[in-house]
Amino acid sequence: MFNSLSERLSKTLQSMGKKARLTEDNIADTLKEVRKALLEADVALPVVKQFVSQVRTRALGREVRASLTPGQQFLKVVQSELESALGGPSESLNLAARPPAVVLLAGLQGAGKTTTAAKLAKFLTTREKKRVLMVSVDVYRPAAMEQLATLGAQIEVEVYPSTADQSPQELARQAKDKAERGGYDVLLVDTAGRLGIDEAMMAEIAGLHSALDPIETLFVVDAMTGQDAANTAKAFADVLPLTGVILTKADGDARGGAALSVKTVTGQPIKFMGIGETVDGLEAFHPDRLASRILGMGDLMGLIEEAEQKLDRDKAERVAKKVMKGKGFDLEDFRDQLTQMRNMGGMKAMLEKLPGMGHLGAQMQSSVDEKQFMRMEAVINSMTPGERRDPEVINGSRKQRIANGSGTDVQEVNKVIKQHKQMAKMMKKVGKKGGMQNMMRGISGMMPPGGMPRL
Repeated sequence: MFNSLSERLSKTLQSMGKKARLTEDNIADTLKEVRKALLEADVALPVVKQFVSQVRTRALGREVRASLTPGQQFLKVVQSELESALGGPSESLNLAARPPAVVLLAGLQGAGKTTTAAKLAKFLTTREKKRVLMVSVDVYRPAAMEQLATLGAQIEVEVYPSTADQSPQELARQAKDKAERGGYDVLLVDTAGRLGIDEAMMAEIAGLHSALDPIETLFVVDAMTGQDAANTAKAFADVLPLTGVILTKADGDARGGAALSVKTVTGQPIKFMGIGETVDGLEAFHPDRLASRILGMGDLMGLIEEAEQKLDRDKAERVAKKVMKGKGFDLEDFRDQLTQMRNMGGMKAMLEKLPGMGHLGAQMQSSVDEKQFMRMEAVINSMTPGERRDPEVINGSRKQRIANGSGTDVQEVNKVIKQHKQMAKMMKKVGKKGGMQNMMRGISGMMPPGGMPRL
């Protein structure tokens, strides 16, 4: 998300960092480009006007005049206003209620509410250590009930059984009663959506809200809908006392206009972003970190937190000890490194969170096929355990068998073997030197054949 906006803003603001003095004239062209970049990112016009006005006022105000480096301070003003537009300080869920804390999910059909319910349940059970019960009150779409039941089994979270012949309010009351009697911490309610906003839908969800008195009422919106997301958000905010927003499919929108618009329109913070289709693809929303990423400043804290959650520390330590003892780095170790990189979202996702490296993430998208990592894993999986331990035994006939088994060709097999040899040599040097260079093993080992894209 924000790839195009980030690229435009970074180029536009780069020259401002060298200004010794800011005037109405020398910031006019820059603000014009900023305005254009925001509009092209599908940010709502009122939000763009407010943003540009605030930046102009602050850039020509006392806080910049008093600065020793006005040009650099201008960049800080833009970053601060981005944070404000995105929601200011990060806000988590408020679950400070007598159990069960009821969380109601609302939104249009197709926004991803059911998947988001499962992602949120997974987040609450694994990170917050909460006992969660889920229920679907979408009596108009039995497939939604079945989908939630399937996802619940997948993440090992109980789902209250529901059928299409029940009324939404009755279902919700029964689920809440079970959550109270069963000692659950949180009740997640997945409501029905529609293809458009209509009075019946709004009346139904308002009735559900009255019956359940949820502590959190979250508006689930598809980031891909751009400015329409802001319009839909306003319609829901007029009927429901929203407490927050969950932005879904955020990884599929390169513009990011919804994220910059929805907070201003609803007056409520974005609390989570949905990334990808897997049940662990939900991130807490941090406006300050996202503003830094938009301006090419990276998000090291986000990268560290993601690494702590998704990397297999025991496996990494085992490989490090093995290399330090001079036992080599075989193809099984190489495959594990590839898998860990994929769990982190791939090379592009990691680069976007490193300061000054966001543009390389965009280059990765165009020059490197992330599916290449999966093909490399498939090649290694088609080898026998003996071949993975000792790739020197892989002759021509074995390469053909491996290629057939992985759905690739011999050339792809040769690439994987060559890449592994390069990685093994690097690891041998790391084993001798030790220290901080151990940190390089993951990134280097998971580079695609050919290494980094050329600048």
